[in-house]
Amino acid sequence: MCVMGVRTSWRTVADGEFFCPDCGGDRNYLRRTGRRRLTVLGVPLVPRGATGPVLECSACHGHFGPDALDHPTTVRFSAMLRDAVHTVTLALLAAGGTSSRAVRDTAVDTVRAAGFADCSEDELLTLLAALAADTGRLTGTYDAVTGGHCAPQGLDPCGTALAIELHEALEPLAPHLAPAGREAILLQGARIALADGSYTPAEREVLSTVGSALTLRPADTNRLLAAARTPS
Repeated sequence: MCVMGVRTSWRTVADGEFFCPDCGGDRNYLRRTGRRRLTVLGVPLVPRGATGPVLECSACHGHFGPDALDHPTTVRFSAMLRDAVHTVTLALLAAGGTSSRAVRDTAVDTVRAAGFADCSEDELLTLLAALAADTGRLTGTYDAVTGGHCAPQGLDPCGTALAIELHEALEPLAPHLAPAGREAILLQGARIALADGSYTPAEREVLSTVGSALTLRPADTNRLLAAARTPS
């Protein structure tokens, strides 16, 4: 029989859904705080201070620190990946233009494969035109008739705000991707840029920004872009 010990009295303060490290999947959790007491013969007597907060998995009942919420749920991760590919695609279309049928088809196929199954060419072109109309997003001008986007000489062809959007879409995703996953996103963009021939300087700049946002070393980005240019 245990004469003395410490007992924790837990109180639930919030709940939600998270990726449970022990279960390896999305689970509900309870966010709990507790107060510890010294017990004698099972009777709580002397307070020993507060503990927590902890996240308690509703399935395995394991306790985890609040930083477990930094790992996205499977549903959230899928949405982040889908949005990242969509943003990269729009950035490349803005940089390289949409006059080429091969580029448009490759862009649509890429976005659909990422999870936007109903995406159409018209939808991408409409979004691109909306971005072009927002002068805070694109540096240059976009011709909706010819599908060409051209940055004024001496200005950033990618556009500062568009580069910021790439970083906002890719940087939160990068820590949760294996190196092969980060490289795959860059190569998807490279295939769009190469659909009508060689990289243009503007496309190359966008892809360099993508590599940087995915925490790829510049040497690795250059190696991958060169490899993508070589037919398999």
